[in-house]
Amino acid sequence: MYSLMCRGLASSTNRAGEDSWLKSLFVRKVDPRKDAHSNLLAKKETSSLYKIQFHNVKPEYLDAYNKLCQEVLPKIHEEKHYPCALVGTWNTWYGEQDQAVHLWRYEGGYPALTEVMNKLRQNKEFTEFRKERGNMLLSRKNQLLLEFSFWNEPVPREGPNIYELRSYQLRPGTMIEWGNYWARAIRFRQDNNEAVGGFFSQIGQLYMVHHLWAYKDLQSREDTRNSAWHKHGWDELVYYTVPLIQEMESRIMIPLKISPLQ
Repeated sequence: MYSLMCRGLASSTNRAGEDSWLKSLFVRKVDPRKDAHSNLLAKKETSSLYKIQFHNVKPEYLDAYNKLCQEVLPKIHEEKHYPCALVGTWNTWYGEQDQAVHLWRYEGGYPALTEVMNKLRQNKEFTEFRKERGNMLLSRKNQLLLEFSFWNEPVPREGPNIYELRSYQLRPGTMIEWGNYWARAIRFRQDNNEAVGGFFSQIGQLYMVHHLWAYKDLQSREDTRNSAWHKHGWDELVYYTVPLIQEMESRIMIPLKISPLQ
């Protein structure tokens, strides 16, 4: 009886060890970090904070929404005492329909954001604008972002261009890996000046990454993306970054007339 118990215990121990070994194959190991990924990945030379807004507009109001934004938003940014700038504003062409996307820069980080929000609350024209705009919307959401240190600075550019916003929902704990791979991958995507900006979320939907690209047209986009696959090393970087992604989305966007990114 004792020998049977010992054999049973040994067998159970072996199975537990095998189970533990098998689990180790499928459980992702995340290296411990001693600093926030925002400090490790964001640009040190600037303290800019970005806000991206997604507005889903009632289809029958899209033209009126665009007209209202083009009338009011430039007036707000004529005020020199607002430490913020409109980086770009678009309508989604392919992707989620009847959608507006706005990207803002707050020069000075969170204090600048707070200052702008406090001033806008006192701005009667802006409060009327928000009220009128709200009647045109089905839903809206925003995120606060930092820019990756290795990406291009999103500066105004002449058009005409179409823009692609590629958004990635990463697996929690993989942002550092993503940054390490893309710090090398971005050099493969500079030939046609297509790289506009790269950002990662701080508030809102977390572990979100947004890559913004500019192309002359859809065919130019196709040719530019295909050319990357002929460069040695690009396929390997794609191979290692794909497992880090939970979901991904692509929007093709057309800039409004007031957008600094044309």
